[in-house]
Amino acid sequence: MSVRLHRRRFLQAGTAAGLGYLFTGPSFSVSKVYGANDKLRIGGIGVGGKGRSDIEQAGSLAEVVALCDIDSSKGHLGGAAEKFPKAETFDDYRKLFDAPVFKNVDALTISTPDHTHALAAAICIRAGKHVYVQKPLAHSVFEAHLLRKLAKEHKVCTQMGNQGTAANGLRRAVELIQAGTIGPIKEVHVWTNRPIWPQAPKVTKRPSGTFETPKNVNWDAFIGPAPERPYAPGYHSFAWRGWWDFGTGAIGDMACHTANMAFMGLKLGHPEHVSAEATGVNAETCPGSAHVTLKFPARGDLPPVTLNWYEGQKDGKKLVPPSELIEKAIALDTNSKRKTKLVDSGSILVGEKGIIYSPDDYGAEVFFGPAEEFAKLQKGKPEHLPINNGGDHGQKKEWIEAIKANDPKKALSNFDYASFLTAAFLLGNVAIRTGKEFGFDGETLTAKGCPEAAQYIKTEYRKGWDLLEGKA
Repeated sequence: MSVRLHRRRFLQAGTAAGLGYLFTGPSFSVSKVYGANDKLRIGGIGVGGKGRSDIEQAGSLAEVVALCDIDSSKGHLGGAAEKFPKAETFDDYRKLFDAPVFKNVDALTISTPDHTHALAAAICIRAGKHVYVQKPLAHSVFEAHLLRKLAKEHKVCTQMGNQGTAANGLRRAVELIQAGTIGPIKEVHVWTNRPIWPQAPKVTKRPSGTFETPKNVNWDAFIGPAPERPYAPGYHSFAWRGWWDFGTGAIGDMACHTANMAFMGLKLGHPEHVSAEATGVNAETCPGSAHVTLKFPARGDLPPVTLNWYEGQKDGKKLVPPSELIEKAIALDTNSKRKTKLVDSGSILVGEKGIIYSPDDYGAEVFFGPAEEFAKLQKGKPEHLPINNGGDHGQKKEWIEAIKANDPKKALSNFDYASFLTAAFLLGNVAIRTGKEFGFDGETLTAKGCPEAAQYIKTEYRKGWDLLEGKA
């Protein structure tokens, strides 16, 4: 059976009719058995910015045979091509999927803007390719859960790029939380220094004027499944994060990092209720500030949990947890340089016996309090979870090891976990955009009593790109 994607059909049809192996064919890569010393053949989709380090780290563990980026400049595809001169290059991942080399690719890193994560990953998974996708896993709640289902169905090994998952500190904290060290936990607070890119309140409208698309940019491929719009400065390359059509704002960018330790430790899944208070809400860009509240139900013997997310500034003041919690957290910190004020990003978990404070984005450094009772827990290696502690590179190594062992669970941020983490916080964006609180049904992905939420839970794809679900 042919393993080629007919690009014209992808561009014109808007359905899965006739796309062969992408939806019904054999999973070539998954069926392969790898020896301990075998080198995987990998491709990179999105190889500028964070994508550069992703493909280079994966490339130190495998053979890079294909590179794709919508920008051919030295900071993107051009530079990656210099690093891996034997790799075939593409400025549109549809061209990569249509090329003979794709059949021979075992796995891919996907580090594009948020709105193109899911479609690229879904097509790769259906072709039997293992995938490493940067956080957030997806642009919408529906996409996140679809990728989880596809990964399980096609038995591929996956990993989301939230590198704090590899840290000994996070893994040990997860063990201690689940051991009940500070008692039942019913309250979590997570805050961030984002946004650090243009969005509300400074930017709420599209750039005015007519602009020529730079020769190094494939603008149609950048837009991908998003609604069509003309090129303008202020989208590519980093500023896309603040635009609803392309990014997921501060909560999408950072919750998969900063809330990761709490989410994993508390075994969270679908929230049952979502609400948000936000400023600067508009149709084009993410808000100026937001306090999102996610309420999770009891999980077995674990009690219900309320998780608070804070981003941005309101009335010139940064949104942070209550002052009494801040004082308790700062008192636990053994770093004298951080004693004077709360760090810009971090998390606090409140239990019946004490609190847990992580003063960083990744949950890698963790303090338990009261200090006199839990001082011995400030450091330590995981006792049950595998030791990694390799940071970003460790995430890639763990993913490659999972592929070779044919064991998706070896990658700790696999899509079985990462889909729930991503989707829960993307629901915060749904509450921000609708301006309404709602109950959430995780089985049907439905916001109860808030029908206008549906358009944000599952977004409509541009014609010619509407192949996410792999059906006509």
